[in-house]
Amino acid sequence: MNIFVLKLILAPIILGGASLAGRRWGHAVSGWLVGLPLTSGPIIFFLSLSRETTFVSSTILGTLSGGFSLVAFCLVYAWLAMRFRWLLALTGSMLIYFGIVALMQNFVIVPLAPLIAGVAFAILLGLWLMPKGTQLESNDVRPGRWDIPARILLGTSFIILLTEIAPFIGARLTGLLATIPLYTAILTVFAHRLQGAAGAASVLRGLLFGLFGFLGFFLTLSLLIERAGITIGFLAASAATLLIQGITLLVLRIEHQSETLAPGASAGVSKEKQR
Repeated sequence: MNIFVLKLILAPIILGGASLAGRRWGHAVSGWLVGLPLTSGPIIFFLSLSRETTFVSSTILGTLSGGFSLVAFCLVYAWLAMRFRWLLALTGSMLIYFGIVALMQNFVIVPLAPLIAGVAFAILLGLWLMPKGTQLESNDVRPGRWDIPARILLGTSFIILLTEIAPFIGARLTGLLATIPLYTAILTVFAHRLQGAAGAASVLRGLLFGLFGFLGFFLTLSLLIERAGITIGFLAASAATLLIQGITLLVLRIEHQSETLAPGASAGVSKEKQR
């Protein structure tokens, strides 16, 4: 099958399924789902079908380095959302994201082992620094009928574009740009408009939990793709991701239940019911 046709088939299935699941189970789960390598994974897969292994391995290191940018995006948006509307929060967080991408591209090259440790530490630090104790708001904003088709179109177009221009921009920048938070931005802005800063923080906190799966996927893939080949590498990476994501989803649900049972949260629920 032609690789371009494969992109057109697989990308919408993956991205559409994740969007529907996120809508079914809430903002935090939406963020957790987009923490999966839903765009970066397919980008690396398609590159592995058409590029040499050394190029793919370098792209994987670039993608892992993009984890720092994602954590920074989450923190900046969450704290800006406490005081500003979604447009300013999104603008500020994206500027920080691209600033760190530029830094990683031009100045910082980190080997695999310290890179994994550094990204894991950044995720844990990000979870600790996320704003807490904010109250959910409620308004009449609802997703339109074109919401999920627009996400699929945007994500699929980005995957095709980045894999096509990869030979021209180089492996490292391709990997860094593979982490652009397209879906995170869409979900976060929608949650911000629907439930205020707390809704946005819920998506972003879920994303940070989901990034552990992202980390496991690319760690496993980087260790196996040269030694075991594409098929075994991607199968093992997917299995590692599912295992890690299962654990982080359990932690996320326990945390959500604890917050729901907290006195402040109960009071907030009671007030909402009275309205």
